[in-house]
Amino acid sequence: MIAIVYSRHYDISFFGIERLHPFDSRKYGRAWRELRKQLGSNASKYLVTVDRPATFGELLQVHTAGYLISIRQSKALAAALELPPLRRLPSWLLRWRVLRPMRWAVRGTVLAAKTALERGVAVNMSGGYHHAKPNRGEGFCVYSDIALAVQQLRLEGRIRGSQRIAYVDCDAHQGNGVCHQFLHDKVFFIFDMFNEEIYPVYDVAARQRIDCRLPVPSRCTGTEYLSILRKSLPGFLDSISRAQPVALGIYNAGTDVFVGDQLGGMCLTADDVLERDLFVAEQFREREIPMVMLLSGGYSKMSYQLIANSVRQLIERYA
Repeated sequence: MIAIVYSRHYDISFFGIERLHPFDSRKYGRAWRELRKQLGSNASKYLVTVDRPATFGELLQVHTAGYLISIRQSKALAAALELPPLRRLPSWLLRWRVLRPMRWAVRGTVLAAKTALERGVAVNMSGGYHHAKPNRGEGFCVYSDIALAVQQLRLEGRIRGSQRIAYVDCDAHQGNGVCHQFLHDKVFFIFDMFNEEIYPVYDVAARQRIDCRLPVPSRCTGTEYLSILRKSLPGFLDSISRAQPVALGIYNAGTDVFVGDQLGGMCLTADDVLERDLFVAEQFREREIPMVMLLSGGYSKMSYQLIANSVRQLIERYA
């Protein structure tokens, strides 16, 4: 049965300053409330609550100590979040109002990955921080929840180090942080479909790491986008499954491909986003690959509704 991983601690707020960035840092709670409104009392059947935030020691498994210490200061954290005004706020306040919610989300991704192995499909109602590198945060991504989830599964023996993992990133922005986290990992396979004209265009090393690279132009329509996805994803999954089964699928489902998004630069409708999410899930499940879905980017007022619609349909299909 599908699981929905959520915590009320996910939402990020710091006295309205977060509105200076187009990212809706409260979309997690909004999406959950919308989903609960649609499902009614049945929502609790699918809920897995997060027990605690990720610890400093756990984060050290995927980040350097120097980096983790540096972001405890306002200047470094403001740079990673792309919000210069935060430099003026006390460091302790930012650790409480920003870093702590993100550590809850990181733990949620770890739990969602573990739950996916047990139930087949799990959605973390946050996470997908795909720009976070081992020694640097950027693009509103501070911690690499994806890398930590994989590391934890391997350390606990839930996935052997030789087993294959399929990472499918359909956020409008290329997941450069994930590429750097798994730069030399030969059993972590990356499929990335992204707007080739926007951030992070400068990161050549990251793009070279992608196993199936699908750059699309700005203003790409849903018809064009879905056609490319349908032609490419099945072949990618089949090709990496031939030698041995894929142990886990990770789907980074950014809603910034939506036509109303401020940063994605693409033109998918709400129906297109839903069709994309259902198709990716279908491809994983047809091959009996456990799938964890992460929310990633979304910079429109519709983002939380797009998320709720997709999760609702996934529940109806895989409950």
